[in-house]
Amino acid sequence: MAATLRLGRQGVIFGRKLSSISKFLWTTHSLQEQSRTFFQSPWLLGVAPVKVQMPALSPTMEEGNLVKWLKKEGEEVAAGDALCEIETDKAVVTMESNDDGILAKILVEEGSRNVPLGTLIAVMVEEGQDWKQVEIPPPEAITPAATAPTPAAAPVVTPVSVAPPPKPATSGPLRLSPAARHILDTHGLDPKSATPTGPRGLITKEDALNLLKTSPVPKAAPAAIASTTPQTAAVSAPPPPGSRPNIPPMSVPGKPGAPGTFTELPASNVRRVIAQRLTQSKTTIPHAYASVDCDMAAVMQLRKDLAKEQIKVSVNDFIIKAAAVALKEIPEVNVTWSDNGPRALDSIHISIAVATERGLITPIIKDAANKGVQEISSNAKTLAQKARDGKLLPEEYQGGSFSISNLGMFGISGFSAVINPPQACILAVGTSRTELTLSEDEQSMRTQQLMTVTLSSDGRLVDDELASRFLDKFRTNLEKPQRMVVA
Repeated sequence: MAATLRLGRQGVIFGRKLSSISKFLWTTHSLQEQSRTFFQSPWLLGVAPVKVQMPALSPTMEEGNLVKWLKKEGEEVAAGDALCEIETDKAVVTMESNDDGILAKILVEEGSRNVPLGTLIAVMVEEGQDWKQVEIPPPEAITPAATAPTPAAAPVVTPVSVAPPPKPATSGPLRLSPAARHILDTHGLDPKSATPTGPRGLITKEDALNLLKTSPVPKAAPAAIASTTPQTAAVSAPPPPGSRPNIPPMSVPGKPGAPGTFTELPASNVRRVIAQRLTQSKTTIPHAYASVDCDMAAVMQLRKDLAKEQIKVSVNDFIIKAAAVALKEIPEVNVTWSDNGPRALDSIHISIAVATERGLITPIIKDAANKGVQEISSNAKTLAQKARDGKLLPEEYQGGSFSISNLGMFGISGFSAVINPPQACILAVGTSRTELTLSEDEQSMRTQQLMTVTLSSDGRLVDDELASRFLDKFRTNLEKPQRMVVA
């Protein structure tokens, strides 16, 4: 009995100790959970960001200019909302948000230029999170450019004695070739120091170059010389007559530029892309040219008739329609060149060149062959205005199959345009002119309203015979505009 009581008492004591240990372990576990929650809280670590990067808004875009932010920090953003305006190599495009959330931090300010693709321009947070506690990602590692070496003490250069050039063997007046005289005058060298090797003591171009190699490099003139009179400025000696500086002097803002000065002009993204594409076109595409005169009398009369019915269309609208119908009749011209060779197009989209402050851009009139002249006119006016305002969408200037450039309104009689790759052709249109010609019976004279157009074609895709057939169809469409309705 005593043993049983003793064992029961020990069991109760052991149970109390076990309960105490459990409470201690539970308290320790709770502290660990609280600590983990504390150290993982947004207050300490920050809110995970949603990255907003510089997008590729056109196929040829490599960098962009951030024109304007349309949302402010702390403002709610829904998917599809306009975030900012970005100037691409073609136009100013509105960038839309892909996610819902709050704009937490703007990392690239308005007016920033030449921002590379993929650059982090802003961060967002998800709905319900504290945008002020957003965690800003560290900047991406950039391959360090070759740093300039730390300037060290200038090494001591041992002077090398240069033997004086031999004197000319002949006496009397010096005889110099034109090239030698130009070299010696340009570099300010004394002709008497040259050794003539030409016939009868003539100093040749090679003699002048040899003297130039052996002559020491002229030292720079001292910046200023101490003078007792403070009002007297140091005046450099005038250059020798006939000499010219090797490098044009820099121009000073606000002062008239001296001869040979220049001013660096910043190039926009559009200008740089235009330069690249023009160079690519003229160096990789074999251009062929063909011109034809079109009688515009029927088009002019039709415009007058339509104006009486309050329908206003331009000559350029008829040109667009005539080119589209000609492409429909001769689909071999409606092609582009790809890396794998020719590619026939199913649609006829006409690109029209529009001049803007940023440069030329070619908005597209889609499916022009199936549209009327009045609808083409309306589309052309809308696209031209959007192009000048920089509001064209990428799908409004990408994917054309044929280009038209019209300089007739500037009085240009005729010109040749550069093909817009990957297209195969571009039509250059001049102004119309009145000419007096013989009538068909050759017995009387009549006036004609002629307009010259020049087709620039890719010789790999459109040969001369095909270009001639296209121009013949185009001219017929303008001289008989009624056939464009049924074509």
